[in-house]
Amino acid sequence: MAPFDSAASSGTSSSGSSSSSSSTVTKPQDIDGLLAGAGYKVRASDLHHVAQRLERLESAMVNSSSEISQLASETVHYNPSDIASWVDSILSELNQTTSLPSDILDFPDLISGSNQTAGNVSWTDPCVAAQHQNLSHNQLTVVTAMEEDSGIKLVHMLVTCADSIHRGDFPLAGSLIVEMQSLLSGINTDCGIGKVAGYFIDALTRRVFTPHDTTINTTGYENELLYHHYYEACPYLKFAHFTANQAILEAFDGHDCVHVIDFNLMHGLQWPALIQALALRPGGPPLLRLTGIGPPSSDGRDSLREIGLRLAELARSVNVRFAFRGVAASRLEDVKPWMLQVNPKETVAVNSIMQLHRLLGNNNRSSSAMEMVLGWIRSLNPKIVTVVEQEADHNQTGFLDRFTEALFYYSTMFDSLEACCMMPEKALAEMYLQREICNVVSCEGPARVERHEPLVKWRSRLRQAGFRALHLGSNAFKQASMLLTLFSAEGFSVEENEGCLTLGWHSRPLIAASAWQAAPPPDATANHPFGGTV
Repeated sequence: MAPFDSAASSGTSSSGSSSSSSSTVTKPQDIDGLLAGAGYKVRASDLHHVAQRLERLESAMVNSSSEISQLASETVHYNPSDIASWVDSILSELNQTTSLPSDILDFPDLISGSNQTAGNVSWTDPCVAAQHQNLSHNQLTVVTAMEEDSGIKLVHMLVTCADSIHRGDFPLAGSLIVEMQSLLSGINTDCGIGKVAGYFIDALTRRVFTPHDTTINTTGYENELLYHHYYEACPYLKFAHFTANQAILEAFDGHDCVHVIDFNLMHGLQWPALIQALALRPGGPPLLRLTGIGPPSSDGRDSLREIGLRLAELARSVNVRFAFRGVAASRLEDVKPWMLQVNPKETVAVNSIMQLHRLLGNNNRSSSAMEMVLGWIRSLNPKIVTVVEQEADHNQTGFLDRFTEALFYYSTMFDSLEACCMMPEKALAEMYLQREICNVVSCEGPARVERHEPLVKWRSRLRQAGFRALHLGSNAFKQASMLLTLFSAEGFSVEENEGCLTLGWHSRPLIAASAWQAAPPPDATANHPFGGTV
């Protein structure tokens, strides 16, 4: 097998602050915009009045024995402005009537279901919906806004805390974290905004209270385990693999010796489908070489070789000539072209599934890690380069903007996970996303590797590096659309975007797939002995 690259892993985290003396406190109208983006039709200034009304209602209900007809209504109030009017009407009725059923006094924390979509952000709580479906028809449907109000407060406080960190006011940020942890104790954290807020509060806690220990320590085996369960629980990685495989298969058409370079082999989950597709190719399968890049094993095992042996056995069973090479590297920028042993006669495909963004934080040398890696990819003259990245903007310099974008992005991501039925896998898939949240929010400098950027920025970067876009054909679109039929949720959608494909949830794109090819130098014709202009 191949020699392993012994380069060191990425640097340790910095102090974790990203302050700016010129920054200003978030204005109320900015908070209003964030609340509107989350689907809440309320101004920040209204929250205090709603909270006061709810406190009055609680006090009145404890001290009164009156019967309240409003509580027998099945109306669900989603917005605090409606809640305020509703509470006022109950308070008015309490002053006019005389009795209250004893069973009303025994209800636990009251839950208001929410299902709002504003712009590209969906805040859906399927757990609450399931609870409502299980209520007996003979039982009073008691729905109030107490937890909904707490959820809105959490969103407001999360953004305020992020703004405090952005300005360098860590004492205020610390006090807000303590207050949020207390507020979170009264909210359902098994699903919905309670779960998402819990992960972001944890990330903020790490950043503020333990700035030198902001990463979640996991072994290589644990990383692969979480990756595998994330793959099984939701369609995002499957979409990435299916779309990239279809593009690679089409690029290899008519070629007898092909070489795939995979930037993140993990369990090798992507390649059985390609091997089987090549086995069925008209005219017979080609010779397939696969070079898989992955981290060195911490337990002394040659895990890359083990994966290669399993893939070789599969290839043998379907009569595909196959060769595997493992390249162990802690970071993608530690890989050198000579390690890949590319033959000039081979047709090369480079496959990057959610890996290139990890290069964006290493700019300490004269040329950035991104420029270096894209440069040697281009030098291989690949037939195709498949790139899949998160459709998010988590690489912004300002911490507040980055935090807000991450809060909305991962709220949508968790919303989509709630709609998937794979319960055991879903729990570990959420841990996979929790690590990303922690890295985006808690870390700075080289330790912050989850630097996701949207498709428009990748287009610009790859074109500047000498690549031209390839159109992902109709077959890739059909494959991705068929994939979604495996999942019961109806909120997923595949969209075509200028030759690229995106997978989203309720109209918000969450990951984007694109294909590229090394473009000829612009002066290639002029330098040719028979080229030039007349």
